Amino acid sequence: MSRTGTPAPVTVIGLGPMGRAMGTTLIQAGHPVTVWNRTPGRADDLISAGAALAPTPADAIAASGLTVISLTDYQAMYDILAPVVDDERRPAALGGKVLVNLSSDTPDASRRAAAWATEHGASFITGGVMVPAPAIGNRGAYAFYSGPKDAFDTHEPVLRVIGEPKYLGSDPGLAQLFYQAHLDVFLTALSSLLHATALVTAAGVPAADFLPGVLSTLTGIPAMIGDGAQLAQQLEAGEHPGDLSTALMMGATADHIVRTSETFGVDVALPKAVKAHYDRAIAAGHATKSWTALYEVIKADS
Repeated sequence: MSRTGTPAPVTVIGLGPMGRAMGTTLIQAGHPVTVWNRTPGRADDLISAGAALAPTPADAIAASGLTVISLTDYQAMYDILAPVVDDERRPAALGGKVLVNLSSDTPDASRRAAAWATEHGASFITGGVMVPAPAIGNRGAYAFYSGPKDAFDTHEPVLRVIGEPKYLGSDPGLAQLFYQAHLDVFLTALSSLLHATALVTAAGVPAADFLPGVLSTLTGIPAMIGDGAQLAQQLEAGEHPGDLSTALMMGATADHIVRTSETFGVDVALPKAVKAHYDRAIAAGHATKSWTALYEVIKADS
């Protein structure tokens, strides 16, 4: 919806699974949706649902005040939009437009893209969607955003259709930073899940006998470490009380995981990386402190 209550037109560029899911959700919410994709056939279902297929990226941008971009990375955005802004027939193709880029890249790439968009008269909002495509528009879906507050506020009702919008501030790099940091946790957890499964299956245990139970280890982490507020305070203060799980004790377990992996011929890159954190923390004098002391050897030098 726009601020007037009328569903605002939206353009979606990039029709991978995420782009198609967002387009479908916006159509279902009553928004006039224009789409463009390098492979036009990916738009078939959206067209059947009521979307308009733009013949060119320039036509797609012209169709709406708001364009949502869902591509592999930011370079893909330049590949598509640079010819648009270089077209002498449309010298101000991006003038007054708002671009919301939900592609993955780095915070610095987001900042450079914002400067590029501003140079061409557009407002640029960085976004990071934190749910998979099937969850778009459903309860629990959310996305991080950063960039010009006025542009975000204007289009917040439309972005809310995709998922709960979490605005982080005017710095275009913030949304990408939070997106990457969350995926840092997610990707590492997925790799650890597969590594652990490989470990037990190497010993002849069926994956089905292991996976349903081990998932509770992931879901139980909040109960072990709290809601994060106290942990954040401890990390910021550099306080790591060693009354429970010390770096020495946890490091010994990390070593045992490496040796067990070696015994069964399972890849040791991940457990060795984890063990290295404990080794460095112990070498730095944090052996009797909490496992949280790893933060002191992981964080950037101040």
